[in-house]
Amino acid sequence: KRFVEEELSNITMPEMRGEEGRFQYTIKDVKITELNLTSDLRFQPDVGLLFEVQNSSITLNFQRRILYWLLRVYDLIGAFLTTGMRFLLNKQICPALNHAALVLVNQLLETIPVRTEVDSYVGIDYSLLSDPVVTETSLDMDFRGMFYNLKNENEVLVNYAMNPIVREYDRMIYLALSEFFFDSGLFSYFKGGLQKQLLLDSFQMPKDLEMLLRTTYLGTIMMLNPALMEHPLSLELEVTSPPRSTIKTSGANVAVSCNVKVLVLPPGKPAVQLSSMTMEGKFNAKVSMKGKRLAIHLDLRRFKIYSNQSALESLALIPLQGPLKTMLQISVVPLINNYIKRGVQIPLPDGIDFIEEVVEYHNGYIIVGANLHFRTGLREIIERKLSGETDNSI
Repeated sequence: KRFVEEELSNITMPEMRGEEGRFQYTIKDVKITELNLTSDLRFQPDVGLLFEVQNSSITLNFQRRILYWLLRVYDLIGAFLTTGMRFLLNKQICPALNHAALVLVNQLLETIPVRTEVDSYVGIDYSLLSDPVVTETSLDMDFRGMFYNLKNENEVLVNYAMNPIVREYDRMIYLALSEFFFDSGLFSYFKGGLQKQLLLDSFQMPKDLEMLLRTTYLGTIMMLNPALMEHPLSLELEVTSPPRSTIKTSGANVAVSCNVKVLVLPPGKPAVQLSSMTMEGKFNAKVSMKGKRLAIHLDLRRFKIYSNQSALESLALIPLQGPLKTMLQISVVPLINNYIKRGVQIPLPDGIDFIEEVVEYHNGYIIVGANLHFRTGLREIIERKLSGETDNSI
């Protein structure tokens, strides 16, 4: 409503000049000084938005010059001019609103980041897949919502996720995110090479874990070379496949599979591998929205390791389960959370933020509901866009 009032307040009217019988008149410098709108904005299925104005008033200020012969006809001339000005004003309103809707609002929508880089590894694509659909209660827009690898933008994940269903209407806007949204990000980071390998040496390793590793692989070290006992140990973690997300009504989680190598690091020489094992971890993923950024916080919940060589060695690894999980919680998980805490921007124009956010978990997708906060008026946002200013950053 405020935006419409601003647009109508900027209406300009041409100079009115003419004659009516013996009377001559000139009206110029018409300005709207007060505008009181009683309006209703609602969705009209298969048509669009309907903006209806009823019982509203407008106050004008203008310069007039009227030549007449008899004072008693002044009211007649005033009524004639009022009718003429109302007619001209009505002819100006619809074009002004059309301009606001087709031109200015489109300029506002251009501030939405459709396809842009997130960081040096991946980008994100929010392009529309189809025309918006207007129902009796909502305006539905189907965005792609897909991450891609900057090194190979054509190498993308196939979308087999279910389509989210939004049934809530308590908030102004609802953003539905399927498992594909998160999986495409995990896939793109994996293909982009982000931290696929992590080397943890003895300085990053808890002392009890290092001692436990030496005890576990004492026989192996002695068989290879007893002199290796004097050198530090390390663990090399390598993600072997793209992590996958699972979303249920109970929450979201991310499953990761890694190859873990136990190494001895003799100075000045190549590392000596003592063992190779598979590690499977499951992280709880807490999704949150702040402003216009979607963020995830991970917490390691389930963890297991087993040998790639034999079942007997897998039994010998059981004592390592607890210390390794603790090491990951202390050393690795904070590194991941520190990197992803900045989040990723969702498609929202400049000058508009989410407030009063609520996150709901469903089978196969997440729904983020929120109200909108306009930090400035729509006209100010559009003027900033025209001047080249922006507050969008992924």
